[in-house]
Amino acid sequence: MKIALIGYGKMGKAIERIAHKRGHDIVSVIDLDNREDFNSEKFKSADVAIEFTAPQVAVKNFKASWEAGVPVVSGTTGWNEKLPEVKAEIEKNNYTLFWSSNFSLGVNIFMELNKHLAKIMNQFPNYDVTMSEVHHMQKLDAPSGTAITLAEDILKNLDRKTSWVKEAEISSEELVIKSIREGKVPGIHTVYYESSEDSIEITHSAKSREGFALGAVIAAEFTIGKKGLLGMGDLLKF
Repeated sequence: MKIALIGYGKMGKAIERIAHKRGHDIVSVIDLDNREDFNSEKFKSADVAIEFTAPQVAVKNFKASWEAGVPVVSGTTGWNEKLPEVKAEIEKNNYTLFWSSNFSLGVNIFMELNKHLAKIMNQFPNYDVTMSEVHHMQKLDAPSGTAITLAEDILKNLDRKTSWVKEAEISSEELVIKSIREGKVPGIHTVYYESSEDSIEITHSAKSREGFALGAVIAAEFTIGKKGLLGMGDLLKF
């Protein structure tokens, strides 16, 4: 498989290592200083582009890739407000985007556990639920995309919460997400249920970027030949 990388930071380099181990070729690398390469023959020859950049440029990168005829796998978060626009463009033009807030297999297992636990806790209104997420200092968006996905899954399954908020609640119907940025932490997400009698916590802690990189490459392999907006639910089918 021929892969184009969009973004060549720590994640891009980890994806490159994993891709080579799995027998794939990196035919183009686009970073801040060579965006004109979206029009290059090398980029256009790619079977798929894997994009890990920043929220303010993610959608531009999708569109540039689609215009070059290349489907996209993206793990960039923080651009969710543009999702309706992106969905409409995908449907109109038959484009392909595989997007996930987190490509780690462990995180996606954790997400399924989170949904199931929320369904159970819906029967026990004396437990309040809050969340926290810890990431490295370079992470730009807060809360993380993974934390938002976890929160939205709780809202779908827990009747007493109607929205999520950052840092501090105003009403009891709000789900608080606390964001911490420190050191070189790849990512820690925790969901807390607390009553006056006891507490329940579920946590996922990432140990390195390798798990995210492997998931992104597997997603790229899965995406070949498919159309539309795809996600980890399509790939894993729990």
